[in-house]
Amino acid sequence: MNEKKDICIICAYRENCQKRFSLKAGQKCIEFARDLSIKEEPVNSIEGKKTEKT
Repeated sequence: MNEKKDICIICAYRENCQKRFSLKAGQKCIEFARDLSIKEEPVNSIEGKKTEKT
């Protein structure tokens, strides 16, 4: 599960995008650029939080 997702909510252009949330599952947006102001949590810390809750 170490794959990176190109999703609208982390795109740098999400505010002015005309295609926002209109892509179907599996489609990739050619204009996607990750917003660098959104910090990415390491996968290990995310998995640790899931196991702590149960």
